[in-house]
Amino acid sequence: MASTENSKSQVENAATQASAEADAATTLPEAMTGRASPAKAAVGDKPVFAYIAGLPQPQRGIAEAIDALAAKTLPDLQRSVKWGMAYYGVGDGWCFSSGGFARHVKLMFINGNALDPEPPVTPVGMGKATRGVELESLDDIDDDQIASWMRQVTSVPGVGGKKH
Repeated sequence: MASTENSKSQVENAATQASAEADAATTLPEAMTGRASPAKAAVGDKPVFAYIAGLPQPQRGIAEAIDALAAKTLPDLQRSVKWGMAYYGVGDGWCFSSGGFARHVKLMFINGNALDPEPPVTPVGMGKATRGVELESLDDIDDDQIASWMRQVTSVPGVGGKKH
């Protein structure tokens, strides 16, 4: 529970530090057309927390819940902002992403077609093997299923990772 509370407080702290870049992220795209937001690519917790803090509600709450679940589920979690979304990984590759869109948050698993059960959404522009879910509210988050997918996806190579 401490890591969940810590992650949430880090997101809240980043909210107070979010700059004009985070403000620009409040106008969310309707669909995936390249970058999800104007957030600049950067590795580390702080840029991800700033990205999440810049999202409007309900997307911010959904992204906070996904981030907290990832922190609770995956020891040694690494974060980065890439292509205007939060990316997550463990070890030597990025395994899944979370990005705010106009009416939902996309949670996409790289090599998600290897997951059981396979997530239902095949996104445009994210690779043929990527699968995920579109979350419109906190009620759409199935903690057990998403945590299972998070654990499973860390066992297959992620973006930039080596084959196991």
